[in-house]
Amino acid sequence: MDFELLLVLLTLLTGLVWGWDRWLRRREGIDRDRDPWYIDLPRSLFPVILAVLLVRAFVAEPFRIPSGSMLPTLQTGDFILVNKAAYGLRLPVLGTRMLGDGEPERGDVAVFRYPEDPSQDYIKRIIGLPGDEIRYEDRTFYVNGERLEQGGERPYNGYGVNSGELALLRREHIAGHTHPILLHPGSRASEFTYTVPEGSYFAVGDNRDRSADSRIWGPVDDDYLVGEAFLVWMSWDADNGGIAWQRIGQWIE
Repeated sequence: MDFELLLVLLTLLTGLVWGWDRWLRRREGIDRDRDPWYIDLPRSLFPVILAVLLVRAFVAEPFRIPSGSMLPTLQTGDFILVNKAAYGLRLPVLGTRMLGDGEPERGDVAVFRYPEDPSQDYIKRIIGLPGDEIRYEDRTFYVNGERLEQGGERPYNGYGVNSGELALLRREHIAGHTHPILLHPGSRASEFTYTVPEGSYFAVGDNRDRSADSRIWGPVDDDYLVGEAFLVWMSWDADNGGIAWQRIGQWIE
């Protein structure tokens, strides 16, 4: 079961018990020293569960990175925090915008529900806004005819790349923002031109040749946006069997 849905159901259940208990005490003047566990436990848990739901739904939510599609920015095993208010406050579970008019900007690292399976959360970088023309040519993106400049190329043999594999690290510039991207020259790269529909966004992984993203499954609808990733708060290095201390506290570019 979806954790957010579980939180909502638990909040409703414990809230009903808490409200019924308060109403009964006022109505009948009951003042018991001890209540049955099935009354006392939900009543005690209600404010805690409610607080967790409110923080998770409207302030910040933790996520774990499951794949290398955002290398080198994010590594498998990173635990990140996501600003849930960045793109407007949204109803839990439904994702419908409730308050605020925040929208993604080019260069944002956004978490969203996977368009082909909304039960899954994906994380990619937004490069295209509604109405933008996106062109991909020679492993380079063009937005409305303007090339996303790349520079500082050097070989990459860090995390996520096998020994002897050719990978290149570059710095990409978009809307005054600079971030790293990873290229694998030996991989096939299809070229295309695409116009982003209204109310949607074009999202791609920083590991450009090893990412399933909007180039494959299309744009991300505004209703599927979850929030903007901003911090790595914990990282587990599975290869070395321990915490990757050097990554903790890193701001996400």
